[in-house]
Amino acid sequence: MKQKPNTSSKVRVGIDVGGTFTHAVVLDAETLEMIEKVKVHTTHTAKEGVAKGIIDALQMLLDKAKIEPERVSFIAHSTTQATNALLEGDVATVGIVGMGSGINAFMANLSTQVGKIELAPGKFLKTFHRFIDTSQPLKDEAVNAVLDDLLKQGAVAIAASEAFAVDNANNEQKVVELARKKGILATCGSEVSQLYGLKVRTRTAVINASMLPRMLESANMTESSVREAGIKAPLMIMRSDGGVMDISAMRERPILTMLSGPAAGVAAAMMYLHISDGIFLEVGGTSTDISAIVNGKARIKPGEIGGHRIYTNTLDVRTVGVAGGSMPRIKNGSPGEVIDVGPRSAHIAGLKYVAFTDKPMTLKSRLIQPFEGDPKDYLELADPESSATTGAQSKNGENENSESKNDAEKLPKYTLTPTCASNYLGLVADDDCAKGNNESISVAFENLAKELSTEPKKLANDMLTLATAKVETVVQALMKDNKLDPTMVTLVGGGGGAAAIVPFLGKKMHLPHKLSQHSDVVSAIGVALALIRETVERQVVNPSNDDILRLRDEAQTAVLKMGADPASIEIHVEIDSRANIIRATACGATSVTDTDKLKKDLTDEEKLQLAAESMHAQPAAVSLKAGTDHFSVYGGKATSKKFLGLIQSEINPIRVIDRSGNIRLQVRDGDCLVSTPSESGRAINQLVEAHSQWGDAGKVIPSIFLLAGPKLVDLSGLMDASQVTTLSAPEVEKLPADAKVVAIASIDR
Repeated sequence: MKQKPNTSSKVRVGIDVGGTFTHAVVLDAETLEMIEKVKVHTTHTAKEGVAKGIIDALQMLLDKAKIEPERVSFIAHSTTQATNALLEGDVATVGIVGMGSGINAFMANLSTQVGKIELAPGKFLKTFHRFIDTSQPLKDEAVNAVLDDLLKQGAVAIAASEAFAVDNANNEQKVVELARKKGILATCGSEVSQLYGLKVRTRTAVINASMLPRMLESANMTESSVREAGIKAPLMIMRSDGGVMDISAMRERPILTMLSGPAAGVAAAMMYLHISDGIFLEVGGTSTDISAIVNGKARIKPGEIGGHRIYTNTLDVRTVGVAGGSMPRIKNGSPGEVIDVGPRSAHIAGLKYVAFTDKPMTLKSRLIQPFEGDPKDYLELADPESSATTGAQSKNGENENSESKNDAEKLPKYTLTPTCASNYLGLVADDDCAKGNNESISVAFENLAKELSTEPKKLANDMLTLATAKVETVVQALMKDNKLDPTMVTLVGGGGGAAAIVPFLGKKMHLPHKLSQHSDVVSAIGVALALIRETVERQVVNPSNDDILRLRDEAQTAVLKMGADPASIEIHVEIDSRANIIRATACGATSVTDTDKLKKDLTDEEKLQLAAESMHAQPAAVSLKAGTDHFSVYGGKATSKKFLGLIQSEINPIRVIDRSGNIRLQVRDGDCLVSTPSESGRAINQLVEAHSQWGDAGKVIPSIFLLAGPKLVDLSGLMDASQVTTLSAPEVEKLPADAKVVAIASIDR
């Protein structure tokens, strides 16, 4: 439901670039309620690229919502420009300036020669390479000579990469500086990553450099349009890890925008839907993007291009070629049956959904081959007058002709889809954007069922069973990979086709499910609410507490520079002991909005009931373990069964619920202690000692979480209690002396 506009309040604008449509929304910055939404066709083929669609959507949104430019306090957009550039090979030729010194020079020369990089099947990034031995101080004349040589060969952008530049980047920076003086776009390895591994770092820098011309053109066009519209708020761009960065950061590292489209939906899952543990399914018309949320955070994975690793992290989003508009494949016979659903979709095949017809029609079925290479058994429903005259593939596999062919081709053609089937089975709510014309749907299913000598309900059920089977496989894999406890998982659907897939899947998997409000524009809402984000990584063997704090401060400084409000910043530090990597991720909002105050506070009884439902327990078996001004911590008792129930143990599930009823943390088995800020370190040590376990790798500490003021601080992923207390100290140092701090341990028995 749209909010009545407050003509004086600040607003947030989010624009999501999808495969078919670009959606834009405007939200009230205080209440976060949606004021208006619009959509335009995504402009993949325009000279300006997808930037044109972004600009068109913004102008339409401001006009429709009657928003004065000065009211816009935040504006961000996702983009498929980087992804499209890679898929289509629309990238610049890159000149590589490799560098190294001493005994490392030979290997550095080899490692910086990355050759042609495959971006997609049949699409390559061309590179030229020159090497400079930096055993002696680097001279401008030598660098300029190499740059001129690369330009003569055809290089359009430059990537500088030196061995061990993560320790001293002076030479790389000099090459970049001299290139830019010549008017050449340039980047360097230390600019895109601080990790060792010269070949991977060089490859990452080269791909980043190849994107610069196209991405800067798009960014400049978008920013100038935003400024011409009178909007003074910083323009933010969606990153592939679910956060946003300012446009100046994007100009340096456009590679970070890869896959920022799917990232927008995941941002919505975290910021708008407040999923703590679950699977988010963004269902469109052609495909479904699926991701796991654990402890309120999306899962991250290393990026890859053309099967080769790069030093860029992306969200673990898995795509399945089935969605709300997927076409069924039919096997004729007596009885006939649905044998598959998708991957071809009605939209791509030029067919309409029966669900969205104005009135019931008598349509004749036939099997078609939408495109060369497709199976010849996809279902088409058409007016009997056109069914034999369209020239499309007929049931007997022959092309048919008629004098009335041209007229017949103008008649609309339809198909049944998962959206139609879900409507037929009563799984679509009346206020859902996927709600269709029940009478039209019923007539179509009944007529097709007669032709196939089967029952309409079985036909609809079979369609959804086949469609959701593909999705279920991915959901099961994500749950396994992320060690998600099925008793704590909720399936959450977003996207215009969510009602076509998620309700049936939830029932099939015996998992609770829900659909997001404003599901058709949930990704645009995610963009509007996304946090400024930066990740800093270093390779350090046996890091000291000072090393960890320095990295934490560096990540915090990075988001502060991009405009994050200090009070909103949350930082998660994790240590990968196998790769000797410390990783600090900082997130922060441009302004602090106390979302707890925007909704009606739940009563203690309501929160207890919510916790009990989440634990699948009776309210009498659940109790309040701790409470602060912002959170309530509930605990219960349960029995864990292993090895076919032969081994049983008692566990203590914990739920953390905020004032407005969002479950912010789910712990399968845990413990908690309440303390003051000054005593919180002691409480953490007590929990660590009580619940650590010993294995082949030595002592393994439990994951620790801290409720400190309005923040839920994630201190998991660390190696020992000293690291946990070191990172917890900055989180509590500014709290009142008598404030309640709750430490929670998640125990992995």
